[in-house]
Amino acid sequence: MVKNNSSWFREKILMGRTFGEFIKDNITIGNIIALIILIFGIYAMIYRLICGLGPSTNLSDDYPWGFWIGFDILVGIALAAPGLTVGTAIHLFGIKEYHHFARPVILSSLLGYVFAVFALMFDLGRYYRVFYLIGWSWGFESILFLIGWHFFLYINISLIEFAPVLFEWLDIKKARDFFAKLTIWATIFGVIIAGGHQSALGGLYLVTPSKLHPLWYSALLPPFFLISAIFGGISIVIIEGTITHKAFKHQIKDFDEEDFNRKLIGLGKAAACALYIYLILKLLDFAHYEKWHYMKGFYGFWYLVELIAFVLVPALMFTSAVRNRLVWLVKLGAVLTALGVIINRLNVSLFAYKWYVPFSQKYYPAWTEIALSAGVVTMLILTYRFVLNRMPVLYEHPKYKSEH
Repeated sequence: MVKNNSSWFREKILMGRTFGEFIKDNITIGNIIALIILIFGIYAMIYRLICGLGPSTNLSDDYPWGFWIGFDILVGIALAAPGLTVGTAIHLFGIKEYHHFARPVILSSLLGYVFAVFALMFDLGRYYRVFYLIGWSWGFESILFLIGWHFFLYINISLIEFAPVLFEWLDIKKARDFFAKLTIWATIFGVIIAGGHQSALGGLYLVTPSKLHPLWYSALLPPFFLISAIFGGISIVIIEGTITHKAFKHQIKDFDEEDFNRKLIGLGKAAACALYIYLILKLLDFAHYEKWHYMKGFYGFWYLVELIAFVLVPALMFTSAVRNRLVWLVKLGAVLTALGVIINRLNVSLFAYKWYVPFSQKYYPAWTEIALSAGVVTMLILTYRFVLNRMPVLYEHPKYKSEH
């Protein structure tokens, strides 16, 4: 039995190598950099757990939500929307030509949510009571209660959607077939749940009309957050697909680069549509609330930068790329789009929050806050790489190829 367990561990985890060979093969510059980030990140995590929020952050009664909420939750959840976008298109709308993207986007969403919740634990004063919302404390009038339950449900939905990959890897056919039948139902439920909490995250800031700068505050914050999560999720699929298909190209037999590029252009077309819808709504909101007089000064300039450089410009890039079949322009547009979503979320949660306070008195994250977030992101990337190296995510398992 010990021999069998050792053989299984060597085959499935160490990928057929001895432990020494595995360690030696993983001594690379990239892994050394990741290790350094993890050392600082884990130190920040332990320091926060031992010393509390006060010493480990620059949070205060005036700024109860800081970088961890703005980056780890608002940014993290928005960019963890590939399952909401591409996954829905594949499983619900029957766009089978993108079937190859299904498993990577489900894995992206699953890991994005898991690590976002993991990061959230460090921002909660009583993190050990996070499970109270499941059965001990019911706050039906609270948006946070809604978001908490949605996170819990969506992680379970993503686990169901990803389960066939896991059981193909473990070669447990009955379990694989059982969860494969649940995929369509999980996707339907997941669309409702994901759409709900993506918009609800914007709804959190509806209670800050006197604190959030009028250029960013709007009654349309919930749909703004939802639509931006859609094109943000698509942009992540493009970026992630480009990187993984180069780094793990050896896993994909008969890789057709021309067909892959054609699909990227199709994703660019979908992202452009979402960006134009978002831009039109933003302009209508701007005109309806007559925000012209707020355009003076730094915040007016920064608002224009966000709207033009990270919404209009990538939308035009995607449009030109689709018309002229320029794949490189799709990739560049995706990078700008993802960066724009990050900037928008940080504007709403940090930069434009309490805009009337002098910059010298505003909240700035402590180094431990940044180190912890960097550590969480590094853990996510390493876990994603670990799964791709071992499980049939980018390729079809030979034993189950006819059942896909």
